[in-house]
Amino acid sequence: MKEKLLNTLNTLLMINTFVVLLSCLWWIAALLGRSMGIPLGLDLWYQLWEPVFTPALGILMAGALISGLLAQILKRLPKTS
Repeated sequence: MKEKLLNTLNTLLMINTFVVLLSCLWWIAALLGRSMGIPLGLDLWYQLWEPVFTPALGILMAGALISGLLAQILKRLPKTS
């Protein structure tokens, strides 16, 4: 049960990591597009910053800390069959 919880948390964090990475790539592409005069959604990205990307970054950081703490706690607990 404990390992399943940790695996589920790690899977959700991995998905969240890809969301954060994709948002970063979108931001870079939109900045380059704006500098060249091509609209690639920078205004939409700014609108989504507070409600979507900021919480995703916070969840990623908190989840990484929690995952590491849980892994250390589970390592120190006695094994039960």
